[in-house]
Amino acid sequence: MSTIRETRLPSGLKVVTDPMDTVETVSVGVWVDAGTRHEPSEINGVSHLLEHMAFKGTARRSALDIAEEMDAVGGHLNAYTARDHTAYYAKVLKEDAGLALDIIADILQHSTLEAEELAREQAVVVQEINQAIDTPDDIIFDHFQATAYPDQPLGRPVLGSEELVRSMSRDSVLGYMRGHYSASRMVLSASGRIDHDHLVASAQAAFSQLPPHTPAITDQAQYVGGDYREDRDLEQVHVVVGFDGVAYDDPDYYAASVLSTLLGGGMSSRLFQEVREKRGLVYSIYSFASSYNDGGLFGVYAGTGEDEVAELIPVMCDEIVKVGDGINEPEIQRARAQLKASILMSLESTTSRCEQLARQVVVYGRPIPVAEVVAKVEAITAEDCCRVAKRLFAGTPTFAAIGPLAKVESFEQVAARLKM
Repeated sequence: MSTIRETRLPSGLKVVTDPMDTVETVSVGVWVDAGTRHEPSEINGVSHLLEHMAFKGTARRSALDIAEEMDAVGGHLNAYTARDHTAYYAKVLKEDAGLALDIIADILQHSTLEAEELAREQAVVVQEINQAIDTPDDIIFDHFQATAYPDQPLGRPVLGSEELVRSMSRDSVLGYMRGHYSASRMVLSASGRIDHDHLVASAQAAFSQLPPHTPAITDQAQYVGGDYREDRDLEQVHVVVGFDGVAYDDPDYYAASVLSTLLGGGMSSRLFQEVREKRGLVYSIYSFASSYNDGGLFGVYAGTGEDEVAELIPVMCDEIVKVGDGINEPEIQRARAQLKASILMSLESTTSRCEQLARQVVVYGRPIPVAEVVAKVEAITAEDCCRVAKRLFAGTPTFAAIGPLAKVESFEQVAARLKM
């Protein structure tokens, strides 16, 4: 029986807990319904810069104070920015949950965003941008995203550009925070040795100065697809090929997840076996299915040598197309088992449970019982996956490649190979 509880405070802040009486720790965090896709183009990257600045001092804590207070109790405080949300979270011993909550509430309401700290952190983020650019198997996904969703918020990079990050003023960062970090767009989630009623009372006091309600306004996702190539002097060619995917609430969401698992999600997957084990063309190859409230992407990544890419792309495209022609029962059973195990194993981590719970409330408006998720995974059949493969792969593909490209086929050739 689920012990998950949810309370909505008068301010609009949602508090949700998943108690685990067998552990001595608590993971607690706030997930904000504000990310890269909510940014105006002229301040692309502000969500990520704000995430950095939140740790650089408040009205009553310096950046050093924040670090020392968490280290003094052996806790971990972190954050990340995604295209559709931003998260601030901590993991501490159960007796220090109040401290973790107080620090998170403090940085989300009272960050000073001092000019000197802002200039210093802008330089740090620029280094992060440059590091990503120098990491082709990382930056290739930004180019893939921009090609799939051109000239729209969902296609812009999370980190922004050096020019835009350096140009952001304190007023623009603060204005974005005040316009998006409201109680109604936040979920406070906790998992571990935690009492729900006590957390609700603490949250009521700790988050008393959040801004009024602000709506989450963003452009509707419009998948386009196309071709991106960057010729670089590298040891490998990094390739991503993908298609328009499914949204979180799409009836085919779980079928797409199972399909991704059997196509390229493990050592027994079709892509791993054919491309790596049988042909030795790659070290790394995998498929992915990412979703948003209004769309998604389904794709495959591979990294290979300059000479091997001529063989890789036809084989990779062939495996993508073939999956729609038929899937045997052992394959579908393995894929369902992998996905189910991944879901259940994640429940052993307070941080994973905390994050999973928050994302469910942000996306679906309610916690989803584990039994419900597992039942939906177990209900997926081979026929479901074949049908979804034909649905996804029938559209215009997105192709992105970085590296020595002399032997990479044209976009028209790749698109022709992917016709089902």
